[in-house]
Amino acid sequence: MRHSTCIRAGFAGVLLLAAGVAAAQAYPTRPVRTIVPFAAGSATDTVARVLGQNLSEVFGQAFVIDNRAGANGTIGAELAARATPDGYTLLMSTNTPSAAAPSLMKKINYDPVKDFAPITRVGTIPFVLVVNPSVPAKSIRELLDLAKTQPGKLTFGSGSAGSLVPGFMLQQMGGVELTHVPYKSIPPALTDTISGQITMAFADLVTGTPQIKAGKVRALGVTSMKRAALLPEVPAIAETLKGFELIAWFALFSPTGTPQDILNRLHTESVKSLARPEVRDRFAALGIEVSTTTPAELSAFVKSETAKWAKLAKAAGIVPE
Repeated sequence: MRHSTCIRAGFAGVLLLAAGVAAAQAYPTRPVRTIVPFAAGSATDTVARVLGQNLSEVFGQAFVIDNRAGANGTIGAELAARATPDGYTLLMSTNTPSAAAPSLMKKINYDPVKDFAPITRVGTIPFVLVVNPSVPAKSIRELLDLAKTQPGKLTFGSGSAGSLVPGFMLQQMGGVELTHVPYKSIPPALTDTISGQITMAFADLVTGTPQIKAGKVRALGVTSMKRAALLPEVPAIAETLKGFELIAWFALFSPTGTPQDILNRLHTESVKSLARPEVRDRFAALGIEVSTTTPAELSAFVKSETAKWAKLAKAAGIVPE
């Protein structure tokens, strides 16, 4: 009797496993929502759309972008964390909501590590400091000299940790006082820099480069240690302020509890898509370097990045708001 019970239990387990595998193989049977915690037109939005288009071709279902900007990306991240973990809601995140937010805000309503299942890192990108063309400074040194003559008068806008932290780093390392103006995302901060509402902004290369090429803003420096291939004529800020470096990243996540087979498929197909020459070339043209990981590597990376951004925020003198 005990033997037959064991057989039935084992058979039931096999059926459940088979059902799970079948569900994963059938996935997705309807459109998949990818939450982007920043505005349309942002670098994160662009990355999500490029990858989503490729995944749509592979899976035969639409990967729909849902922009939920605000509060350093935490509004969108919280929405994703609370979503049903069935593979039909993903989060295209960045260092801001997934690593820096705990150091920038007094309270966030999700855990960047515990509430998300890592899929893969997508890539990395530096930022570029741009000023309104009417600003007389033509270099980082001239900007610092100008700021010293009028403490607090020059303003800088930010729409993410990647654009906020370097502003405070510039103040701390350059010995100047600037006035910070927060935005929900980088594009509106860039718009106000172009119109002269604010003096400057740190923009990712995706959103900043077209405006630089069009002459709408002047680029003074990039946040990578070396000059960016996309803007070879623009010096690295580190050429003036030794050790100045800040690199942002993008990564794909799903709510914790998503079936492992679905996570595995998403990881495999995402990495395959990102390895395609045309995709890598498309990202390179935007200033993004493709840099994928295993889920385990991404998990460890997020933990190390959380510690790194905490140190950066503290060194820059940022007080959580």
